Amino acid sequence: MSELTLYSRPECHLCDEAEALLGVVAPGHPFRTVDIEHDIDLLQRYGVRVPVLRREPSGAELGWPFDAHTLARFLQAP
Repeated sequence: MSELTLYSRPECHLCDEAEALLGVVAPGHPFRTVDIEHDIDLLQRYGVRVPVLRREPSGAELGWPFDAHTLARFLQAP
């Protein structure tokens, strides 16, 4: 099972939607949420793009907007 990281910001309704969608599409699949707000490197990389879901070890990223179908395909990819 791949490791997932959800890059987000506080009080981001789109980030909340992405997290809820993860719970529907992949219930029980563990993921960690990373707040980019206080990390200058992450802010430069993801500032206006959050939420972004990153899959390790491949480093593949899925940026918002995504729907349940797109998310499921992303999670199933190698």
